[in-house]
Amino acid sequence: MYTDFYKLSGLPFQLTPDARFFFGSSGHNKAMAHLTYGLGQGEGFIIITGEIGAGKTTIVEHLLKQLDSRKYVAAKITNTLLGADDTLRMVASAFGILQEGADKATLLRRFEQFLARVMQDGYRAVLVVDECQNLSVAALEELRMLSNLQIDGRPPLQSFLLGQPQFRETLASETLEQLHQRVIASYHLGPLDSVETRHYVEHRLRMVGWQDNPGLSDDFFQPIYRHTGGVPRRINTLCSRVLLYGFLEDRHALGAADVEEVARDLEQEVNRVTATRPSQDRAFPAPTQAAAASDELLTRISAIEMQLRSNERLLREILKIAADFFNERER
Repeated sequence: MYTDFYKLSGLPFQLTPDARFFFGSSGHNKAMAHLTYGLGQGEGFIIITGEIGAGKTTIVEHLLKQLDSRKYVAAKITNTLLGADDTLRMVASAFGILQEGADKATLLRRFEQFLARVMQDGYRAVLVVDECQNLSVAALEELRMLSNLQIDGRPPLQSFLLGQPQFRETLASETLEQLHQRVIASYHLGPLDSVETRHYVEHRLRMVGWQDNPGLSDDFFQPIYRHTGGVPRRINTLCSRVLLYGFLEDRHALGAADVEEVARDLEQEVNRVTATRPSQDRAFPAPTQAAAASDELLTRISAIEMQLRSNERLLREILKIAADFFNERER
């Protein structure tokens, strides 16, 4: 892999969220400020929205890493294709509450008992719900009902809701007026600008021991921004492929022409994904179609990346076992 070729300690542009790579752009720092303020209120909902790959999950993961484990108990839900009846069970499961054979009333009682113990021990419970644009109105109402719980006159649970921009439209509906009134802080996370894009790329490289290998020319970064729109996950995808290209071409210096070539290859892959869709899908306008195909491609690349890391760990284990075996035979 290119990590060895460029003497990097790890993958700088992995697609899966990793709080270690948190980059404090102006937008990300404002989002953190809203999260910190909301957390200080100790109740209600804190909402962060943004486009796919904007870095919403990474921001919250970064915040949770900073929380004092002696003061907070945090749980996270990522599977949000839920109905109202499943929401409480998913929340209970996230906090490790036993739910086998329990009806809703029993499970709610167990959840309240859990929160009471948490507060008695001096902790606060924090729930993170990712991809909340997928939640039904009924499921969101279930979360609101949980936020109404009171123990000794204090709210025992606080929730972070992360979602794509359309979640704001859902939240603005009249049926969710009561939930909207319980929002303590809200922020929409936009893309990086061109300067921040360069700093973001360099930041992630430095996090894995980059020593100007590969060397990146000044004109390297502008096409990165132009082709990704400053969206972090898209930047990761393009930069990872550029480094792979550099490795395959035995290049220790990269510039704008290399970025353009890799970007063309990625665009062709997106077009191939689009072309293989059923004809009724191809009836969508081009921008919507291209965005959907791009997201599908990012998902596929992420799955391949995870599989490669898994295979690498397995190979290392096999090599270690083999080395131990031959060392034992020599003795």
